[in-house]
Amino acid sequence: MQVLHSIAELRAALAGQTGTALVPTMGNLHAGHVSLVELARQHGQPVVASIFVNPMQFGAGEDFERYPRTLDADCAKLKAAGCDLVFAPDVAEMYPVPQTFTVQPSASLTQDLDGAFRPGHFSGVATVVLKLFNLVQPRVAVFGKKDYQQLLVIRELVRQFNLPIEIVAGDTLREPDGLAMSSRNGYLDPSERMQAVRLHAELAAIQAAVQSGERDFSGLTATACRHLKMAGWRVDYVELRDVENLQLPVSESRHLVVLGAAWLGKTRLIDNLAFDLFVQD
Repeated sequence: MQVLHSIAELRAALAGQTGTALVPTMGNLHAGHVSLVELARQHGQPVVASIFVNPMQFGAGEDFERYPRTLDADCAKLKAAGCDLVFAPDVAEMYPVPQTFTVQPSASLTQDLDGAFRPGHFSGVATVVLKLFNLVQPRVAVFGKKDYQQLLVIRELVRQFNLPIEIVAGDTLREPDGLAMSSRNGYLDPSERMQAVRLHAELAAIQAAVQSGERDFSGLTATACRHLKMAGWRVDYVELRDVENLQLPVSESRHLVVLGAAWLGKTRLIDNLAFDLFVQD
């Protein structure tokens, strides 16, 4: 497995490749990331994983400086997973001049949910992903479903710019108690870790209620928010949306996703569950 740090090395290594599969990451990898690499191997070769903590997608007061950088451990996991090449540039390599040209995703996808609480986040994500697509020229790119709003933004980026890239979505991996795997789980202290599964539990309760026939969507999400707040969480949102476009469900909606983001101490956790709406006869 090659580990490269410069754009020139990357382009030289990939010259002539037409079936590349890309897995963009910010490092501090866990089993969820490894599963994305394994999924990428089923769709293309060589498999390239990028490791880059992108400053453009972090807002003021967020955890850019303390986000864990664990390159050696990450490379060991990637090698074991069958990754062929790791691209790990520094900020100066990715942004040699001020990035004044940026991608501005559609407000319909980014004006609420995480977009409302992290202004500029999805512009930063879309901009760095477009740069990575340009550098790697992949045929396939793999993203996790845990960042569901991000996944839809990337899919729309590819569609709007007519990029010849297939976006493959990897399922969210969970700990045995249901907590979605995340690099930020490492911020949790032991007592917080025990509580962290509550977010998933509230989303699962909403899914079960809707599939049992409950249609008071706002009441269900309000109850989930109240339960989390009573347990000491600071809730950004819990919302039910159409899985295709993240708009509020309408009578024709048959595929839904319930999404949540909330703070447990100093750690912000996100999760979602996509499911089919059972239609009562």
